[in-house]
Amino acid sequence: MKKAILFLSLISFSVFSQDRPNILWLTYEDTSPEFIGAYGNEEAKTPFMDFMAEEGVRFTGAFSTGSVCSPSRSAIITGVKTYELGTGNHRSHYPIPDYIHGFPKYLRDAGYYTSNNAKTDYNVANEAKMIANAWDESSGKAGWWNKKDGQPFFSVFNSNSCHQSRTMTLPFEQYKEMIWDQLPDSLKTGDNDFEMPPFYKDSPEMRKQMARVYNSLSKTNLEFQELYIRLVKEGLVENTIIFSFGDHGEGMPRMKTNGIGLGHRVPFTMWFPEKYKHLSPWGQGGIVTEEMIDFVDLAPTVLALAGVEIPTYMKGRVLLGENRTAPREYLYLSSDRSDESYDLTRTVIKGKYAYTRIYMPYIQELRHLMYMDMGDITAQIRNDFKEGKLNETQEMMLKPRAAEYLFDLEADPWELNNLAENKDYKAVLADFRTKLKANILKEQDVLFLPEHEIDKISQNGTAYEYRLDKAKYPLEEIYELAGLAGFKDKGTLKKQLKALKSENEFVRYWALMGLKSQGNKTFDNLLLSVLDDRYEPNAILAAAMIYEINGSELAKAVLTKAINSPHDHISNLAIQQIMYQPNGSDFTEIVADFDAEQKKLKGKDRLFNADRSATMFKYVLSGGVISEN
Repeated sequence: MKKAILFLSLISFSVFSQDRPNILWLTYEDTSPEFIGAYGNEEAKTPFMDFMAEEGVRFTGAFSTGSVCSPSRSAIITGVKTYELGTGNHRSHYPIPDYIHGFPKYLRDAGYYTSNNAKTDYNVANEAKMIANAWDESSGKAGWWNKKDGQPFFSVFNSNSCHQSRTMTLPFEQYKEMIWDQLPDSLKTGDNDFEMPPFYKDSPEMRKQMARVYNSLSKTNLEFQELYIRLVKEGLVENTIIFSFGDHGEGMPRMKTNGIGLGHRVPFTMWFPEKYKHLSPWGQGGIVTEEMIDFVDLAPTVLALAGVEIPTYMKGRVLLGENRTAPREYLYLSSDRSDESYDLTRTVIKGKYAYTRIYMPYIQELRHLMYMDMGDITAQIRNDFKEGKLNETQEMMLKPRAAEYLFDLEADPWELNNLAENKDYKAVLADFRTKLKANILKEQDVLFLPEHEIDKISQNGTAYEYRLDKAKYPLEEIYELAGLAGFKDKGTLKKQLKALKSENEFVRYWALMGLKSQGNKTFDNLLLSVLDDRYEPNAILAAAMIYEINGSELAKAVLTKAINSPHDHISNLAIQQIMYQPNGSDFTEIVADFDAEQKKLKGKDRLFNADRSATMFKYVLSGGVISEN
């Protein structure tokens, strides 16, 4: 197959003379490099992907900015980090400033034909306007083929065939119909044809599910190969630069939505026709580079290739051509709420090392999240854990997390050995801590606000601009407490308890969030003063902890009121707290009544995240089948 592809490219020719390159993006949804042949997986059947790597440039240090689709795509389409825009929570749809556009708009204004086939999911308010401004066509039928003769194009294709829906959440019979039955025998991967990731139990049940990943990627491989062949036949390939990449980590437990490297690391290749090989600073085909890139580099790079001025709000690098900017020493990545499940992690990459800071470590890696728990593989993992069938490595994702992780991605690509616990890496760890804090404060990371607050800000403004007012958002003061969350020493506990009296509600919030992870549960009397905190998220956190410690009826009343709040991120916060508590079952009837009322509502009246949390709450307590209905 690869020989046939190469032959087609050799005989191709350009029909139109262009002074600007065509640019084609092939996006492999939910894909990690560990499952692709070019990245060393000998069992993978991905010949077209491998061809792109063998003839182009393969990156070993490419990382998505977020670890789930809508935040990741928000960074891609705007060229702005989600922790600046406030778009890190999947899905949220908060407004962004009017002067920040989907970057294809600038290409379109400069005469490019822009097409998107077909996923958007940009996680901003008024997404329809952004789409209309950015694309000449955005649909399941869109492609370069509707451009004018001689007009340069920027075309994006997203493959659903390797999406999490196919690899784990849809019922097996649907996967079989959509993926397995569509593959030739030569590209099919059987249940015993690959090595299992070590954090999964090697059993027939798990292998049946894991094979879906390999076959789904093979289906995507076929789809993108067909696009390339069409490009060749139409005589356009010699004017076209091709980018191929995943939008974040593989859509499986411990990868997608996870803030460690496995959630962010993606396959990434660039392919250059002969005409444009001089633009590559790395060489002319079959090259492997360790240069680090993340998704905010894509927009300025494409604009530079097209000769379009780059907006000042874009801080990413230009990777190619005469205006190429110098490589970075550090990458800064983020992962926040995914659907109904809150989280906040920040990751720093330097060379082979990945450092991740977990700010809500009381929540396990495989947290209760409807779209994950719909999958048979998740149910199998949870059941094996319950029955004591998992080893220490396999149990890791079902236990509370550490406050920080440090992994050597070269020696430990599956991220099993936490070097943050190794004294030999004390200096490395200290450097990462310093760099992370400096970046958070420099960029005024707005996602250290409770999401309820971002929601309120978004009613009349934008989180992007709010964060720049240090009087309203004194992040340095807030981070003094947020930076303690997850650590359990006596000095930390003392600072957190003292901060409960702070005049700043966000400082109190992070003091409480930090106390959630403390093993010491003798401070419930000190929390009583926060039960009537004027800032409702704080009252919820205090009530949840008090109730877990002593079953206080006063705390239960606060939580009951919050569960029935008309505000999504008040109700959801309350349900999410009690879901992970041993005595959470005391709220079964309360949550069930709330869920029944929500199911009667439609559209904007329905609290999307809280309703999903209520469904998950019932599942956690009783087991059963998860559905989105």
